Amino acid sequence: MSPKATILIVDDEPDLREVLEEYFSAQGYTALSAENATAARALAAKHPVDVALLDITMPGEDGLSLARHLRERYGKLAIVMLTSAGTVVDRIVGLEIGADDYVTKPFDPRELLARIKSVLRRTSVVFSAEMGAERVRIGRCILDRAAHRLTDETGNEVPMSPLEFTLLKALSDHPNRVLSRERILHLSGQDNWDPFDRSVDLRILRLRKKIEPDPDHPQYIRTVRSEGYKFVPGGSENR
Repeated sequence: MSPKATILIVDDEPDLREVLEEYFSAQGYTALSAENATAARALAAKHPVDVALLDITMPGEDGLSLARHLRERYGKLAIVMLTSAGTVVDRIVGLEIGADDYVTKPFDPRELLARIKSVLRRTSVVFSAEMGAERVRIGRCILDRAAHRLTDETGNEVPMSPLEFTLLKALSDHPNRVLSRERILHLSGQDNWDPFDRSVDLRILRLRKKIEPDPDHPQYIRTVRSEGYKFVPGGSENR
């Protein structure tokens, strides 16, 4: 993971932006800051950004709407949501949109940097050529591991976040085996997340909408009650 990564800080608190910008810069990162979603959109369009820190509660367009915009346009961008204590609903919505992690305010900049490093490590692994060139059919899609690319039956690319890729790869690496939520988090490099929260379930739902012919009746990513999830390459053929 390169210390030259660019971090975009989006928060309406100028003091917090200044502190984080100085701290990240001192650690060898390129730090950009924006006071609102409009400024953030302009910066993201102008500068290659590796990870965006988005405050959820901002005047005007909030962080959730901005996260959706960034995820749709910059699939390789990692997103970390900054949430207030107790905003469970916002956190869940953020994960549904495609955020890669979340940090609760107030936080220690050192803790935040550790979470960012974890996200960037996962992202750098995703784009590493070491993953090989194998292509895996998953439902109505093809997963190209080397290119970090998911395409549908017509060959069109299906937008996918780095964390969604690592989760899908973890499942496809262990066909016909039940993986617990804890095991999935470990294989996806998310050991700091609680396996009993809804993060895995929400991402599975997002992936099913992309790969399953009928997401309400999944054939390829099966739920195994009280145990976890199982990737079944043959889908209904193995029922």
